[in-house]
Formats: sequence, structure tokens, C-alpha cells
Amino acid sequence: MAPFAGYEMPISYPTGSVEEHLICRRSVGLFDIDHMGQVEIRGPGAGEYVSGLASARVLDMLDGEARYSLLLDEQGLVLDDLFIYKLPDSWWIVVNASNRDSDLAWMRSRAHGGLTIEDRSDDTYMIAVQGPRAIELLDAVAERAGSGGAASSLQRFTAGEIRIGGAKVLFGRTGYTGEDGGELFFAADRALEVWELLLAEGGKRGIETAPIGLAARDSLRFEAGMPLHGHEIGPSINPIEAGFKWACDFAKDFVGKAALEAVVAEGPSRRLIGLEVTGGVPREGCEVLAQVGPDGASSWTKAGACVAGMFCPTVKKYAANAFIAPRFAKIGTALAVSIRDKPRAALVVKRPLYLPAYRR
Repeated sequence: MAPFAGYEMPISYPTGSVEEHLICRRSVGLFDIDHMGQVEIRGPGAGEYVSGLASARVLDMLDGEARYSLLLDEQGLVLDDLFIYKLPDSWWIVVNASNRDSDLAWMRSRAHGGLTIEDRSDDTYMIAVQGPRAIELLDAVAERAGSGGAASSLQRFTAGEIRIGGAKVLFGRTGYTGEDGGELFFAADRALEVWELLLAEGGKRGIETAPIGLAARDSLRFEAGMPLHGHEIGPSINPIEAGFKWACDFAKDFVGKAALEAVVAEGPSRRLIGLEVTGGVPREGCEVLAQVGPDGASSWTKAGACVAGMFCPTVKKYAANAFIAPRFAKIGTALAVSIRDKPRAALVVKRPLYLPAYRR
């Protein structure tokens, strides 16, 4: 256990973080992610208001659709990344735990009269069910409210109501592991009931199901090329240099648009790249080095720095994400990472290392 954004969170369970990672890749992992925040926005003009805050296009979303977006400041820097769900009478927005209070303050500072912006985090519990057999497990334990259909009747990046045991659940077919599955939102007083039911039913039905801690959650998202706030994205990083231009709809207005247009016009001063590293474990803060100078007399110079690094259990490689000068960012470029003051061989590789299920 360790403190995380004001919560005591499991780094790993007795299974161990590497095996937890592999269980999620081959079957089903359960993630207690109640530290995440949930904000509900409703009222006249709520759609236009959310559209003005979110970098992504949202006004074309139908009821029950979900979409990834960024929340930017006026300088185009990333305050947070979000999942936005369009519900029949409101917008349901999931924010990162460490940004819950600041995100709410930012949203409320830009709200107009008539809008209700409600923090639903304390009365809502959130569990992620992820893995290639996650939908099979959910189909076995859940009923689709109102239609009798299975959880699998919901398509990826949509949401709908299901029931698990006695709990009424908003099921979003979303996640952050690179696997299929979904995220469950329900009344907090049902948390233990839902958690234990999922574990028990997985065992009864021969579906390997295990709880997953923060360490494996990080390695899963890292392999799948998904950013973590404070590492690949954050308040000193813009979406263009981080490779998230696709999450910004320049055909509409949103906070930070003008600043990003300037970055696009000038070109970013650095780029986020992936590195495969040999001879050591790269960590956040390690310098990335490039050899410059004439053959036979070249020397190491700093090209950038790692923002995340680890062993990746699925691909069985040591890898890092780093921001570096654009001239060194081409795939196949040979670089080095300084680990304990020694340059270790590194190669710029294509991200993601593991192709997410929704892209296959």
C-alpha cells in the first residue's frame, strides 16, 4: 500500500505486479479506481459549455457515447485528460484523482448561470474490469437494464445501464489498459458487494479473475501508449509535442486553441518518443543522450529526458517514454539513456509497444 492522491492505494497484491499485468492481458483484471473523480454537468447550454472546455469534438455525441478528451489552459497546456460520457440528461466527466479539486474550480470559473456542476466522486464508486475475457465475465453476472440484453450489446466507447447483483451500474465500455472491458460506476455503498461478486463469479465460471494494483496498471497503460498525467501529459506539456493533436478538434473553439495553433505553425520544440533500452532500467528523470560531432571524435550531448520508464512484461523489454529534440526523434535513431551516470544503448521505437484491442 502507498499514499496516492489522498488515498491509500495498493501498489500490488500478493500475486505480484508482473503476474497481475499478465493476468489482465490473458483474462480479467479488476481495478479499484475509486480515487478517480466524477463530475456531472447539466442544465441549459451544457453541451456548448462542455464543448468550449474540452479539446475534442463533443457536440456530435449521441446519448450513451463516450469520448476521450483533454482539458487545457489558455496556454494550451494540459490540465488533465478526461473521459466524457453523454447521458440523456447530463454530461458525465471522469477526471484524475490528483486534479479533482483543481478541475472543478476551473470548470466552475467558466460556467454560466443555469448550469449545475456537481462533484459526484464521494457517492460514486468506480471499478474497471479489463481483459480479453472481461466482457464474458460481465455478460455472466450482469443484466442490461431495460432490454434484457447482455453487457456485450454495448459497443466500445459507449455507455449504458446494467445491473450487477443488487447494484444499478452505469457501464462504460472504456478503459485504460489496452484491453477490452469496461468501467463501472455505481453507488458507493455497493462497492464490496460488486467487487466480491465479480471475483467469486470469475472463479465459479473458470474465468481467471484477479485484483490489479497501481504498478501493473502503470505498465499496462505504458505498453498501450496511453499517457499518465504528470508524465507524458501535464501542466508543462502541450498536446502537439505529446502526440495528441488527434484529441483536439481545431474546427471548433476550445480553451487553449489559439496557443496550440501557434505551436502547430511553428513546430514543437520537443517530441514525445518511445525508447527501447538495453543494459539497465530507465526511470523518470534519466537524461537521453545523443552522439554529435565528426566520426571518431563524437561526444554525448543531452537530447532530452525520460518521463517514464520500466520493464514491460508483455513485450519483455525495458522501455522509456521521453521528450527529446525533434532532430533525434526519428524511429530507428540510436541514442543512449544515462542510468547511474553511464550511457546505456537506446533505440527510438514506434509507440505503442502493445496495440490496444480497439485498434486491432
